[in-house]
Amino acid sequence: MLPDTPIIRVVDLETTGARAGSDGVVEIGWQDVERIGSAWRIGAERGARYVDPERPIPARTQAVHHILDADVAGAPNWLSVAPGVLDPPGRPLMALAAHRAAFERRWCRDALTGRRPWICTYKCALRLWPDEPSHANQALRYARNPEGLDRRAGLPAHRAGPDAYVTAHLLREMLREAPVEALLAWTREPALLPRVTFGEHRGRRWDTMSDAFLAEVLRRGGFDADIRYTARHEQSVRALRQGPAGPPALLL
Repeated sequence: MLPDTPIIRVVDLETTGARAGSDGVVEIGWQDVERIGSAWRIGAERGARYVDPERPIPARTQAVHHILDADVAGAPNWLSVAPGVLDPPGRPLMALAAHRAAFERRWCRDALTGRRPWICTYKCALRLWPDEPSHANQALRYARNPEGLDRRAGLPAHRAGPDAYVTAHLLREMLREAPVEALLAWTREPALLPRVTFGEHRGRRWDTMSDAFLAEVLRRGGFDADIRYTARHEQSVRALRQGPAGPPALLL
């Protein structure tokens, strides 16, 4: 890779749990996607490092990523590892990316990333591939079957290096369908859900729901930002489709 080649660095974290305040990072993986002219390709730079979480790894999370306390014994801590991976010196880093990036961002704070923008490949997959039955990273891996993905390099799942490698291939496919500016913009918004995720209508497409259903969702409390955003978006789409009301028809 040429030193001035723009890159997006895909990162993945394995942790002791889901709370950044009380849980720590046990592994970070990364894989670059680089732009050559107007095309994007998988870069040569990738890797993974153990991180000392400075607390025991619970059995429930060991069962997910199979990283044990003995594996991270003697590893550097998060503040020692993160800056060099998240804000590599001398690299034209356009953005960071992750699948469900809100999780990684709990630990990858602005002070560690140089305030780089993020791309959430989960949110972008919902926009680009709404008809997929699942938008989980591993489900998309097999459903989309991205070109050049080496099966062995993408295993085992739920390890930081292989997961970043898989996500990078999905990101490259997204960049073939949409400009990077669109991916960044979609990431800044709540998730646009293709299907209802609650109640008796679970699994139905939002664009098949009645106007009354949309209004009721927005009237009631208790729904998260993604659901409310999706309901408002569908209302806006319908309003644009109907257009402004014209003058009344003449009676003949």
